[in-house]
Parts: sequence; structure tokens; C-alpha cells
Amino acid sequence: MLRRSFVSISALISLILLESSFTPTLAKPVRDPDETVGCEILIVGGGLAGVATAYESLMAGRTVCMTEITDWIGGQVSAQGTSALDEADKQRSLSYYPNGYQELRSNIQRYYGRANPGDCWVSDTCFIPADGYRLLAMKLEKAAKAGRGTLKWFPSTVIKELEMSEDGKIIEGAIAIQHKSATNAPLNSEPLSKTIEDTYRYEDSPRLIKKIIRFEALNERESEGADWYVVEATETGEIVALADVPYRLGLDPRSYLNPSSPTESGDPYCTQGFTYTFAMEQTATPQPQQMPSFYRQYEPYYGYDSDRDKALFEYVFTYRRIWSPQKGKPMRIDGLWIDRPNPGDISMQNWIWGNDYRPGTAKDNLIYTREQLKATGQLAAGGWMGGLRTDALRKAEELSLGFYYWLVAGRTDSQLGYGVKQPHPNHRLLSGLNSPMGTAHGLSKYPYIREARRIIGRPSVGYEEGFSINEIDISAKDYWGSEYRNNLPASMYRNLWKAITHLESLTHPTRSPYQFTKRTRSTVYPDALGVAHYAIDFHPCMTFSPPEAPGNREREGVRQAHGRSYPAQIPLRAMIPQKIDNLLVAGKSIAASNIAAAAYRVHSFEWSVGAAAGTTAAFALEKGIYPYQLVDELPGIEPQLQELRRRLQGNGNPTEFPTTPLPSQDWQESKR
Repeated sequence: MLRRSFVSISALISLILLESSFTPTLAKPVRDPDETVGCEILIVGGGLAGVATAYESLMAGRTVCMTEITDWIGGQVSAQGTSALDEADKQRSLSYYPNGYQELRSNIQRYYGRANPGDCWVSDTCFIPADGYRLLAMKLEKAAKAGRGTLKWFPSTVIKELEMSEDGKIIEGAIAIQHKSATNAPLNSEPLSKTIEDTYRYEDSPRLIKKIIRFEALNERESEGADWYVVEATETGEIVALADVPYRLGLDPRSYLNPSSPTESGDPYCTQGFTYTFAMEQTATPQPQQMPSFYRQYEPYYGYDSDRDKALFEYVFTYRRIWSPQKGKPMRIDGLWIDRPNPGDISMQNWIWGNDYRPGTAKDNLIYTREQLKATGQLAAGGWMGGLRTDALRKAEELSLGFYYWLVAGRTDSQLGYGVKQPHPNHRLLSGLNSPMGTAHGLSKYPYIREARRIIGRPSVGYEEGFSINEIDISAKDYWGSEYRNNLPASMYRNLWKAITHLESLTHPTRSPYQFTKRTRSTVYPDALGVAHYAIDFHPCMTFSPPEAPGNREREGVRQAHGRSYPAQIPLRAMIPQKIDNLLVAGKSIAASNIAAAAYRVHSFEWSVGAAAGTTAAFALEKGIYPYQLVDELPGIEPQLQELRRRLQGNGNPTEFPTTPLPSQDWQESKR
């Protein structure tokens, strides 16, 4: 099924950018566009949220433009290499997903002839990233035919500038740069850190040839409403930053809404770790393994697990095994039965004490804050360069290649000390353009991003400072216990219980306030357009810079919020930014606190919020209204909002879980 070509580890190392840089070189002023393209819906970002947006928009018969910085759609399941579907146990057991996402899962099973071709144990569905891309590309092609929509797909394309109306409320145009190789070396020959700044420059370079594209509305409306809609579906919230709408980044200040936050003032530099995944294959014989020149710098970070019973190579290899042509002999690890790996098995690596890069200071953070963007000139006209620290990307690439070497040849362990880890040389790193990751170097085309810039929604009743989904809206934590009673300021603790009592009374109106001792469900939203369910799951930033420094540790307190969450909803208000009326936000940039976002970040959520964005944009174009007009009278009755929700449900996109408005014990006891 797979054709593979390989390059040596020494060749991979030579591709990594060794120079550090903070301030990106700004692009020259724009030349005249080479092409003008009309759209009804412009989707910026081709990850799962972007694909789901496109899918529903095409099924609604719309003309859709979609840009993506890589040449693969699919994000987590393809270009980011995390092709092991993160799903809550109960939701998975009921197959309670949006129709498009459920079709993807079914298509994977039909393609391989089995649901879990990798026989991994973290998920019921682990597969090859390159196949994820192929399956999604076919899916959008079929959607365009079925819905009589038009898809204009722009791979290897980034948005450089936005053209705003005079009053700043409407995006009237978007200037993009599409690139292709200027040499015989194809794209994906070099890691992202070597090419990303070039992709955001207007001028051609020895590496890349550029095409300047202007996106605009396909038609001008004579009636009310926007001529077109722009959907933010990037992995880091690029359009949120470029449009300069209000947003948050990193840790939120501790409050009665987010009582588990470890900081009183917030910290925009402490975001969740990001990961360059890679695929490795078990071989029948030992393979030559070359130590990267930078290995010793990162060696102090690598480790299996603090639980010695799980400190086995087989445990890590099968965790996200994405291809297993034949079953191995069963083995038991700490109560878990797995099939022992065989030659030919392929594992995708995404391990917290391995290739998770977790910077947490102003010296090394990946996603620039607004202040850093201003300081580097990226908010000036023509200055946008993607909003990421290139040096953090480079070091994450090195960390990942070093982790491969540690797995096959290392003996140290940051969690358990020397002597536990043993070499496993019967493996090779899969690289080459026909490899699972589709890159010459073997790393994913783009890192797996767990946290993005998060918008602050518009003020509304009960949300005077702007709408947001918060910790207490979804968490199953015991706030009645001493952990919170003794450690929160008295006034904050009183306000916490006042808020919980109010939220619980909405679904238990006959109970006395004194009967509420815990949250029994997530918050019910009248404007819910989708569903999400996953644990509040953290990969915390490290305390000091650099994150790989010997003896470094996770930021204290971040994991306090880690744990179970209730099945939750995706409200439309979380998708509508302030200031701009024809911009919708999908993906990880919805209005949510840092803690809530830790649950609203996995595969099925991205599809659900994308389906909501695509349906809402198409509905708004049809009705001649703006999305904010669907919620501006809440908590009053909004007839058109109810019509939109019925349309989503009729298309197989649930807006609530089966137990709404009251939860069942089954959902409460779900592991995730």
C-alpha cells in the first residue's frame, strides 16, 4: 500500500536551520496581484476545521476558496501527522459525531478493511497521515458534486494582508502568497523552519517562486448582509492576530470562572506544548543510527514515563502505531494488553517527554503575543510574517529528530534515571516524499498545535466583558472540596459557588440552591451549533528557558485543571469575534479560556465547529443577515437561530448530546 523512499539521518540533520533569529525580515511592499479570485466563503486554513467548513459550504452549493500553508488538507490527520483520533470513550461508543466526521471514520475502515489499521491502543482509529489527506481530498470532491458547489483550493498559500472597509467592520479583500519550488528540489524537501519566513515574503527567492492572489467577494449583494464570509481556521489564529480583534493567549488569570488557573495575572507565554510528529518502522535487523550533532542539547529532556511499570519501548511504540500488517503476540503492560510489534509495523511518535516542545517564556514562546507582533513589525502594513518564532520551530524539529535517536540508541531517562532505557536499533525513521509524512526529512509538514490565539467574543447578557467558554462550564472537578475551599480567596470562592448555583439551577429549577454541591453537567447554550467531548488535557509549558534544560520542570499548577469534563456544546457566540462582522472563527481559536480550550482541541471538535462555521456562513448569505444578528437578542427568542440549528441537525450535525438538558450517569462516568 505504501511506496517509500528514504534518506539517511545525517542528510536530515543537515536540513535543520542552525541559526537563531527573533525578528523576522519583513517583506517588500506588495506588487500587483497576479490573479483575482472571487469567493462566497474564504476559508483560511485547511485543517480539519477548515475541511469541515468547506464540506458543509459545498453541500450548500456555495463557491468556496480554501488556503493552506502546506500542500495537504486535513491538519491533525495529515499535515500534522497526528493520525490517531483523540475521542472520548462514551461518544465513541455511541458514534455520536457530526455526519462528515463519521463518514471519515467509515471511509478509513473501508480503505483499510479494518477500523484500526495500526492496532494502536490510544484510539480505535490509527492510520497513515498520507492516507488521511487522500481520503479528505476525495471527500471534498464528492461534496462539491453532491451539493453543486465549487471548490477553489490553494495549497502552499498564506494570507499576507487584509483589506478592510472604511469603518473596519468588513473584510473586503485578502491578499495571499502562493509558493512553489524555484529549484529541482520539490516542496517538503526542507523542514518548516527553513522555509516559513520565505513563504510570507512577496518577492521571489532562490528557493521559492511566488504568485500573488487577491481574494474578494464573488458577487455584490443588493440586499442586507455581507457579500462574502471569511472563516479563520488556521492552527494558531493567524487571522485573529492579523485582523487585530481582541483575543487571549496562554494562561488566563485565576478567577471564579477559571478557578484552577495557576496564576493571578495570567501568562501569555505559557501555552501548551507543540509537536513535530514522525513515523518509524520496525525492521528485522539492526539499522545504522547516527547521533545528531545537537542530540546532547536535548538529551536531558527525553524520558518514558514516571511510572516505572510503563517504561517499556513496546508501550511507547504501540501507543500510536499507525500501521500493523500482522498481529503480534499479546503482551501485558501495567494492566494493558497490547500486540507486540513486528517488523513492518509503523509507529507515529507524539510523546510528552519525547517530541513535545514546551517553551514557556518571552524568550522562547512559539506564538507571538500582540506586543511581540508590534515589536517585530508584523502588525504594520505588509509586515505580517505568520506570527510565529522561527527559532522555536527549529528547536522543536531538532528535539523531534533527537527523540528518534533516543528511542533507538539512548540510555538516559529524565523521569527514571540512567539504566532503565535500553537501545532498540531495529528501526528506521521513515522519510521521503512517499513516506507517511510526505516529507524528505521525515518530520510532519507542520507541527501539531494544541493551543492557539483565542478570541474574546462580543459582550452579551451575562458576559459583559465578552463571551467565553470557561472552566466551570465544562469541568467535572469537585469544587466543593478543600482543594478549592482552602486555597481560593474567600470572595472568589463565594462567587464560584454563586456561579455554579446559577448554572445548575437552569437545568434543575426545582432544587433549592443549598442542594447544589457540584456541577452535574456542562453549560447549556441556546445558540449551540455543535458538540465537543474530551478530557481537559494539558501538555504544560516548562518553567525555565530553554525548555530542554537539564532539571527543568513543568510549570507548577497548570495540571490542576487536568481531568474529566462533561459532554459540552459549541455556542455560536464563541465563533463571532468583536469588531468584524463577516469573520467567523473555527478551530482552536474560538472564545474559550485556556482551561476550556484544553478540551476543545481534538479531532471531532474541529470537525463539529467547522461544520457549524460552514453552515452558518451559507445560512447568513442565504438570509442576508450577519451571524451576530442571530444571537443579539439572547436570552430572548431568536427564530432564525432556531432555523439554523434545525438545518445543522437535519444535515446530521448534532447541536446537543442525547442527554441534554439533563445528563445521565453513563455520561458522568465516562473516562474522558
